[in-house]
Amino acid sequence: MSEGHGDDAQRLHLACSRELGLEVIDGVWPEGTPRTLEEISDRFGISRTVAREASAQLEALGLVLARRRRGLVAQSPSAWNYLNPLLIEWRLHSSQREDQLRSLTQLRLVVEPEAADGAARNADIHTRARLLPLAAEMRRTGEAGALEEFLQHDIEFHRLILRSSGNELFAALSDLVATVLQGRTELGLMPAQPMPVALAGHEAVAEAIFRGQPEQARAAMQGILDEVRAAIAD
Repeated sequence: MSEGHGDDAQRLHLACSRELGLEVIDGVWPEGTPRTLEEISDRFGISRTVAREASAQLEALGLVLARRRRGLVAQSPSAWNYLNPLLIEWRLHSSQREDQLRSLTQLRLVVEPEAADGAARNADIHTRARLLPLAAEMRRTGEAGALEEFLQHDIEFHRLILRSSGNELFAALSDLVATVLQGRTELGLMPAQPMPVALAGHEAVAEAIFRGQPEQARAAMQGILDEVRAAIAD
């Protein structure tokens, strides 16, 4: 890799950390095995500074641990920061894709129906009103097969609900949910046109939250995620 300055250096360290991170995730870089900054620098043709930035990224994700006189030591999965959206994105592009999708869907099944219930109770009128046109745009773009546009509306829809649920921990998961929605699209795991039941489900969630009906909002969100779980299982 040729090394530049500013944004170029940022891209270099992200590309380097991603490749090394995928090696840890896939077991190519075995647990307990050390690598030095010099090795990384030589392999990627980068400076020690950029190699150090890449290693700091990997350490923040729990994938490696810097050890004095040993370098960077690959860590066991028990040490990984599984809720970090970057690690989630990497796992979605690794041999662990199916495990990551399954575990994220299980998490969403627990959190998002409760978040929809909370939004119906706690969201302000502006948020409630915003969900209705978002659901309408999801139907329009979904039926047209405009998946990129659909994805952006889908992400905003779920983020808005999590952030207006009245639970700060649910709000903190909004980027995680955005990452898995993005990942499903990038990996070709979305149908060419979203299922009609999913489009209707989002409209039902929006309507229930707008009307302040928590039980209906919860049930409609549960229906959306049951469809997601079935699609992933297939």
